[in-house]
Amino acid sequence: MHRLTRDEARRIAVRAQLLDADRPGDVVEVAEQLGSIKIDPTATIAPAEQTAFWSRIGWGYEPGQLKKAIEDDRLLFEFDGRFFASSLMPYMVQLMRARQLRAASREYLEANAAFRTDVLDRLRAEGPLLASEIPDTSVVQRSNESGWYGSNQVPRMLELLSVIGEVAVVRRENRQRVWDLAERLYGPDDGSITPEEAEERMQQRRLQAAGIARQKSPWSDVGMAGEPAEIEGSAWKWRVDPEAIAALDDDPGGRVAILNPYDRMLFDRPRLAELFDFDFILEQFKPKAQRVYGYFVHPILIGDRFSALLDAELDKKKESLVVSAVHELIPFDDEEREMVDAEIRDLGEWLGVPVVFASGRR
Repeated sequence: MHRLTRDEARRIAVRAQLLDADRPGDVVEVAEQLGSIKIDPTATIAPAEQTAFWSRIGWGYEPGQLKKAIEDDRLLFEFDGRFFASSLMPYMVQLMRARQLRAASREYLEANAAFRTDVLDRLRAEGPLLASEIPDTSVVQRSNESGWYGSNQVPRMLELLSVIGEVAVVRRENRQRVWDLAERLYGPDDGSITPEEAEERMQQRRLQAAGIARQKSPWSDVGMAGEPAEIEGSAWKWRVDPEAIAALDDDPGGRVAILNPYDRMLFDRPRLAELFDFDFILEQFKPKAQRVYGYFVHPILIGDRFSALLDAELDKKKESLVVSAVHELIPFDDEEREMVDAEIRDLGEWLGVPVVFASGRR
């Protein structure tokens, strides 16, 4: 049983997410440590997958590096709205092929058996293809209560077939997914890994990315990976990555990091509150009148504390990064303010635009 202070636990979490002073060198190093990177089109500043790499690598990162790693080097791949390190592919493919679909999804596939065959045959003959290049021959439509889909059933069928490992996204064209048969990307199943072994390995990699996580938490899904830990003042049962424990004494120190709201560091909201005393609420889907900090604020990490929220937007017409506010959750001292301003200006330079601070900044 490891007994940790809250400071130690936070340092483990920050370092596991590559947000300390020791910056990684390239996109593959980031992907291997984090496991997955969220893809999201909301780009008040830049898309989530781009800011995730910039927040860690800094000036050494250029967007073209991600495209090269995915399409040319095949060191990353896309699945279910995220980019994953290709080293995870053998385990994930086993879990895809062993997945048990919900009753509604099974019924949809059964009713659209001919449609399913048409999609797979088209990809086999002509792939890779955009969804728009595949005819909709469905006879049954799925409900669209969420409002995320149109009447065309091809995207729905492709997404459903992707989660069971029959099709896969091989690249993107102007953010549109290009699909192909999964076997062409994943290769044949040699039967060397069982689904149970695959899940155990995935739990270990999730814990590697988290550093420390609540035992059997649905947010981090680390199960019983790693070793047990206690954290001062917390009644939770924790699991900690033993390699993170071993590296505690080798502390490179902290820095300022600006995080996209969909950054992996922010995903486990209960852990954020428990370890960091940070209750992060994304106000993107709130009515404007109910927003406190802004539509799509980016949390600012200073060392191991979330100290502020950045409300900023890229003004493409005026070619500038407009900072409406820096909301200080923990009041800055002069040095912290200089560090945060410098990081914001670095962000502007990475985007290739000057930074404009609004007069109402606080």
